[in-house]
Amino acid sequence: MLSRRHFLASSAALTLAAATGVKAQDRKVLQVFIDGDTNISGWWNDILKPAFEAAVPTHTFNVTITRGVADGNGTIAERALAALQAKADPQVDYFEEFEPASVAGSIEAGLWEEMTEANVPNLKLVNPAAVEAPIRLPYRGSQVLIAYDSAKVANPPKTFADLVAWAKANPGRFTYGRPDKGGSGSNFVIRAIHEANGKDPSAFTKDNFEPAKAEEMLQKGWAILKDLHPFTFGEGTYPAGNTPALQLLAQGAVDMIPAWSDQALQALKQGVLPETVKLVQLQDLALCGGFAYSAIPSNATDLEGALALANFMLSPETQTSCVKDIGGFPGISWDNLPAELKAEYIDVIPVSIPTFPSGDWQKAKNDGWYKNVATNLTQGG
Repeated sequence: MLSRRHFLASSAALTLAAATGVKAQDRKVLQVFIDGDTNISGWWNDILKPAFEAAVPTHTFNVTITRGVADGNGTIAERALAALQAKADPQVDYFEEFEPASVAGSIEAGLWEEMTEANVPNLKLVNPAAVEAPIRLPYRGSQVLIAYDSAKVANPPKTFADLVAWAKANPGRFTYGRPDKGGSGSNFVIRAIHEANGKDPSAFTKDNFEPAKAEEMLQKGWAILKDLHPFTFGEGTYPAGNTPALQLLAQGAVDMIPAWSDQALQALKQGVLPETVKLVQLQDLALCGGFAYSAIPSNATDLEGALALANFMLSPETQTSCVKDIGGFPGISWDNLPAELKAEYIDVIPVSIPTFPSGDWQKAKNDGWYKNVATNLTQGG
């Protein structure tokens, strides 16, 4: 890891370069690997790249898209680990989104750079809810919201109980996606499970799954969803994914759905959803969400430049672009963004960002929903 003295020295060098001017052909080129959707790679190439070159005139970056390639960024990370062991050039500087623990032995080998306020000063701006570990940089987020047609819904529900009451009072006008087909439907199901278990997400952890106890806790959620089932669109047909749910809302077939914040905001910006569609977050306990974490190899070809890129990604300017241009939630606290932007999104800014464990809990959730709620559907179909 760079020492504070080393980092300050490199920062001073970047500042000096900015003052004296650096020719484009003399810029150092960082290698950034992305396995996200085209909206993310497009954002990096079209918006972030010129902004980064203006902010850090000594550097630019090249984006390599690994989406669709077997194991995506994992293959590149394996290469970096091998290079670390061989003391060779890994030919990578920055992973846009990656889970370091997915490469066995990489954390223990010291592959991943620890980021602190000493080498990434803008970490002081990060949303406390996003802080996880110093090898993971939380630079953007997304959360499931309630999307509704304001031309038909004058007063959108602000609590889960109010949402269920609205759906029952307006049969067929609400739906959510199948939990094994997309995160928006999955997180709505999880919100019902949370509701039925004291609104306490901490009751579910990756280490406390025990089949009998889990069955008891999940059954409480199934009771809520079974009761809601006949009042949903098509009396329980359920769209098979995030996009099909948005399409039903766009077509006017339903008036309210849970939706990912980034997908819904982009759909509104692109005119895919009518302008009457608005977004709101539940205020008693928000629906689940999470952050995308970047990672930097400790043996990056240009570690100084990679850390400068990490700092740039957490700048208020970049985070404002994250909200405006890709509909993401910021990795930094909303208080560090322009006041007018915060005011514009006040209805969707979460009070909390609940999570739900993966692994056994997720499998039990998906299996149980089909067995107890959508008994008219076949799992995987």
